[in-house]
Amino acid sequence: MTAVHDARTTRTRLYEQVDPLGYESLLGDAEHAVLTRLRAVLEADVKPLVNDCWDRAEFPHQIRGPIAALDLMAPPEVGEPGALFKGFRMLELARTDVSVAVFFGAQGTLFRNSVLLGGSPEQVAALDDGIRSWRTKGVFALTEPDHGSDVAGGLETTARRDGDGWVIDGAKRWIGGAEYADLITVVARDEADGQVKAFLVDRHAPGVEVEEIRRKVSLRIVNNGHITLTGVRVPEAMRLQDVNSFTDVNRLLRSMRADVAWLAVGAQAGAFEAAVRYAKARTQFGRPIAGFQLVQDKLATMLGNLTASLGMAVRLSQLEDGPGHTDADAALAKGWIARHTRETVALAREVAGGNGITLDTDVARFFADAEAIYTFEGTNEINQLVVGRSITGLSAFTR
Repeated sequence: MTAVHDARTTRTRLYEQVDPLGYESLLGDAEHAVLTRLRAVLEADVKPLVNDCWDRAEFPHQIRGPIAALDLMAPPEVGEPGALFKGFRMLELARTDVSVAVFFGAQGTLFRNSVLLGGSPEQVAALDDGIRSWRTKGVFALTEPDHGSDVAGGLETTARRDGDGWVIDGAKRWIGGAEYADLITVVARDEADGQVKAFLVDRHAPGVEVEEIRRKVSLRIVNNGHITLTGVRVPEAMRLQDVNSFTDVNRLLRSMRADVAWLAVGAQAGAFEAAVRYAKARTQFGRPIAGFQLVQDKLATMLGNLTASLGMAVRLSQLEDGPGHTDADAALAKGWIARHTRETVALAREVAGGNGITLDTDVARFFADAEAIYTFEGTNEINQLVVGRSITGLSAFTR
C-alpha cells in the first residue's frame, strides 16, 4: 500500500484497492485508527472462520469477544461517531463477510438506534452502556410472517394496555440474532388507538418463543429467528417512550436503510478484492487470467460500480451528519447500490469461473449474500416507489 496526503497527516490507505478516488481521506485520524484496528481483528480472528461457518450455517460465537473489545459503537478516541465513520465501519465488516456485518448491525445499529432514537433520556441512560459493551444483547423486530413491504399498514402484532403494563400478541420473522438476544425491540399496534408503538421484550419472558429459520442460501452464518409472542407481559417502563406512530418508526428505518447501503458497498469491496486475487493467481494458456482483455473488462466494470456506490453512500452520510437526508435519499441510495451489488458479485463469480461456486475463492459468499441485501430494508420495488413519489409528488403505493 502507498501513503496518501490529507489535510491532517500522512497515513497508510486502508481502501486503496477499492477506493480509487480516496473517499477515506474524509475520515479523521482517530476514526482511521479505529478502522485499522478493526481490520487487524477481522483478519486475525474472524476471516479464518467464516467459510467453514458459512458452509455449516453456524455462527462463530468466539468472534463476539474480540469485536466487542474494540468498542466500535462509540470508540473512546472518537466519541459518538458520525454517519461517515459508521458507514466505513459497516464497509469494513462487510468486506470480510456480510453475515458478520449483519451480526454487528443487529446490535450496533438496529437495536442501539431503536433505543437511542426511540427511548426517553432515562431509558437511554439506563441501557446504552450495556448495549455498547454487549453486556445487553438485543435485536429489532418489525417484519412479520405475512407483512414485509406492507408492514406499515399491515402490522398485525398487537399491544393491549393492562393495568400498569402491556400484553403483546403476534409474530415476527427474519429477526437476525433473536435466539441470542436479551431484549427484543418489538413493534406492535396499540389496540386502543391503532397507533404503532415499540416495546423492549425480555427474550426469556413467558410467552416468547424463537425458532431458527433453516435452509437458507444467503446469510447462512446469521441466526434468523421466527418469533412468536403469546400473551407476553411488558411493563410500561419498557415501552420506548418516543415511538408513538409509524412516523416515529420511520425515523429509525431511515438510518437503518442508509446502513444497508454501506453494507452493499462492503459486499462489493469484498467480492472485487477476491476477484482480483483470483485473477492474478489463476493461470490459463500460460499466463495469469488477469492479463486477459475480457477479465480486465469485468474488473473495470466492478470497480466502476463500487466507486459510484461508495460515492453515493459517502454523500448520504454527509447529509446525515449535516442537514439530514430524506426517506427518498436513503431509498435511492439503498436501491441503486443493491442493484449494482448484484452485478458486481456476479462478475466476481464469472472471473473465478467454475471455482467461483466454491467457498475457497470467497466470491461465492458475496454472490449468495447479495440476494439478501437486495431484499431487506426495503425491496427494490418499494425503494423505487419511495423515490418515484418524491419525483412526482404522487404516491403509486396500492392501498
